[in-house]
Amino acid sequence: MLQNIPTHVIAGPLGAGKTSLIKHLLAQRPAHERWAVLINEFGQIGLDAALLTQDADGIALGEVAGGCLCCVNGAPFQIGLGRLLRKAKPDRLFIEPSGLGHPAQLLRQLSEAPWLGVLAVQPCVLVLDAQALAAGKPLPAAQQEALNNAGLLLLNKSEGLEGGDRRRIAALLPARPLYWTQQAVMPLSELPGVETNAVAGVDNFVVPKGLGQMPAIWTDPAMPICLSQAQEGGWSIGWRWHPSQRFDAVLVGRWLESLDWLRAKAVIHSGEGWVSANALDNSVLEWRPSEWRQDSRV
Repeated sequence: MLQNIPTHVIAGPLGAGKTSLIKHLLAQRPAHERWAVLINEFGQIGLDAALLTQDADGIALGEVAGGCLCCVNGAPFQIGLGRLLRKAKPDRLFIEPSGLGHPAQLLRQLSEAPWLGVLAVQPCVLVLDAQALAAGKPLPAAQQEALNNAGLLLLNKSEGLEGGDRRRIAALLPARPLYWTQQAVMPLSELPGVETNAVAGVDNFVVPKGLGQMPAIWTDPAMPICLSQAQEGGWSIGWRWHPSQRFDAVLVGRWLESLDWLRAKAVIHSGEGWVSANALDNSVLEWRPSEWRQDSRV
């Protein structure tokens, strides 16, 4: 197994564009490299792995749901990351912590045992919502703490911001490299540490042992699995349906429009095929084709 695997933490608040950035970076993966992505979500029903799924060899996805990585650092995170590394043997690793997580604490943990020597943690990329900053919306405290640890501040959703707005936003941020973007599109060459490569080493990495997270199994394919939780920073509820169940995407959208939510994600088997949506602050869902086929999730 490789050692000193370049590890990129892609952090930022809810809805800033972390998953979109990772998706664009995955599309630029050199053909000879194996990459792995560990995704952490606040909710018990993970959606980002489904939203990232693409028909590509050389990319392995792992998921740790149910709380921020630094708070679940005991069994789920250790086991999930260990298994992903053992399975994928990646040349490069990306970690996307929850938007409600604490990226500064995660960066410290990744530089300690048992990851010391296994991972080579690169300067963090902090994805920020430029429109929200321009409107005066404050960053959550956990993201504020991560500002000074960032190797790059990616100012996403920058469309329509004039020079004066951009200068005003930049003045509020610490002296760090800035990259302004739309739809989180960024060349791989701008990724801090992209020139760093893993090295061959003795395969003495011990995967942390334990049961980890056991996926729920349907006792009745017609009935969904529903999981909810409340933690510091928010409350979530999620559903999983057997892949044989089909949905009317229009009706799902109308149902979500009738509710009050901060974040909504969905991948469903609709009458027109598999589609996904990812929305913030009660905005209208925009359905897009999805390559996910394992189950429907909201």
